[in-house]
Amino acid sequence: MTTFLRFKDLKARGIVTNWPTLLDWIKDEGFPPGRYFGPNTRVWSDEEIDCWTASRPLASSESEAA
Repeated sequence: MTTFLRFKDLKARGIVTNWPTLLDWIKDEGFPPGRYFGPNTRVWSDEEIDCWTASRPLASSESEAA
């Protein structure tokens, strides 16, 4: 069964904190655009969020020390 996430769910998971950043990620970082369930309701499947998160590079120890 597919679980759909709304913006508040992405925020609760610590993935994103605001809409402008999310829209930039959709445009420039390959974040899934989601789908509309209604005129003002955009959702993402749990699977597509997990895939996008897994595709992100891991932080190196050098960048963490800075």
